[in-house]
Amino acid sequence: MKMTIQIIATMLVLVLAGVLACIRILPEYTRGVIFTLGRFTGVKGPGLILVIPGIQVMVRVDLRVQVMDVPSQDVISRDNVSVKVNAVVYFRVIDPEKSIIQVEDYRIATSQLAQTTLRSVLGQHELDEMLAERDKLNDDIRRILDAQTDAWGIKVSNVEIKHVDLDESMIRAIARQAEAERARRAKVIHAEGEQQAAEKLMEAARILSAQPQAMQLRFLETLTAVAGDRTSTIVFPLPVDLIEPLFKKLES
Repeated sequence: MKMTIQIIATMLVLVLAGVLACIRILPEYTRGVIFTLGRFTGVKGPGLILVIPGIQVMVRVDLRVQVMDVPSQDVISRDNVSVKVNAVVYFRVIDPEKSIIQVEDYRIATSQLAQTTLRSVLGQHELDEMLAERDKLNDDIRRILDAQTDAWGIKVSNVEIKHVDLDESMIRAIARQAEAERARRAKVIHAEGEQQAAEKLMEAARILSAQPQAMQLRFLETLTAVAGDRTSTIVFPLPVDLIEPLFKKLES
């Protein structure tokens, strides 16, 4: 009798251990890709699932957005400038089956593809475009990556270029170019100011020439401004227009 009870207890323990060995609990953000005797039989989760040991194998897949840092890449721009560029890629798995069956390691594959795509896309643009049009370049790289990783069940949501590093000689050259550009703008602004002043002077001259009396008053006003409070003697030519009215009165 005691032997029978021990056998039954042992069997119950073994059955319980077998059931516990079959139980898997997957979080909300995880899916399990199930292979039965080597063949794909489905995707399970989240929650409580059963996996038969020795017959079935489960591969866990994380569905959360993953962040991947793309190592610094040597890029030669279209205008033959050598720069080092690194970026960060945001992606997630949308098809667990493809991410396990279609590619050996989707993280390594996505990383290598991001590096080659980064060099290829940036190599088609000049340095000024790399520095000024990052949003456009980010979107171009994202679209290419998203299209090529779709077969792996990967969705690339965003790509951000982090740094574009230049060597010291190129930094000095850009500084000289910026300084020359500022000098050019200053000369243009000065020339535009001179042009506007000349136009205003021409307009004022036309108005004053229409009224000889106004010209005379302006002349006297200028003399007053020149003399000021100085005690020195100022010799100035007497305009004929100023004394012409006097001659006319004498002749009359």
